Amino acid sequence: MFLFNKPKTRLTDLIPDGYVDIHSHLLPGIDDGAKDEEDSDRLITTLMDYGFGQFITTPHILTGVWNNTAEGIRTKEKITINHQKENNINVPFRAAAEYLIDDTFASLFKSEQLLTLKDNYVLVEMSYLNPPMQLFEVLFELQLEGYKPILAHPERYVFYYNNLEAYKKLKKAGCLFQINLLSVTGYYGKQVLDISKMLLEEGMIDYSGSDVHHTRHAESLKNTVLLKKYSNLEKVLNNNSRFKL
Repeated sequence: MFLFNKPKTRLTDLIPDGYVDIHSHLLPGIDDGAKDEEDSDRLITTLMDYGFGQFITTPHILTGVWNNTAEGIRTKEKITINHQKENNINVPFRAAAEYLIDDTFASLFKSEQLLTLKDNYVLVEMSYLNPPMQLFEVLFELQLEGYKPILAHPERYVFYYNNLEAYKKLKKAGCLFQINLLSVTGYYGKQVLDISKMLLEEGMIDYSGSDVHHTRHAESLKNTVLLKKYSNLEKVLNNNSRFKL
């Protein structure tokens, strides 16, 4: 009797054709993502080979670090799309932003229109060190302005490790959750993997994103998925069709 090991499932095996990526850093030279246009081209074509069909890229807006503005991002978006056309990269591509919830964020969304993923859905993130002191007040005010917050990579905020109630409180406060694809491969470490499993098993993840910054991220999407069951992850992957361009 011969025993065969079951083939390991790679993350790229689960990517649906035409996958809409709602979180990445593909605009060149604007944050800690793609360095230049050639770097951006390589990342996009690699992801397209995996089945990615549309991109809503999300450069950081982070006061004091990446002082990007909506106007600057739109300008870079136009330049990048023209470059893609000249180089026969034909894929739906547009830019939104990933906003850090800090002490300047509230004044920003009260004074100008935010760059949204689609309609009124806006991608936000927190510091990896600790949650903002006024987190729930800011989330409330953001929704009063008509936005629907999608919290980027909730699994990476390890200060919430083993604290399901904290995540439930965020969901109750109106936050949708976007998981990073690499989190289910253990790329960011065991704690992040454990939180990913918990949130997926609880059905708390709404959307997904590559959060690709560089070639190492793109290549790591071929890593093995460290989940026993994939059904909830596959559902989340397909949910991204909500943002089809």
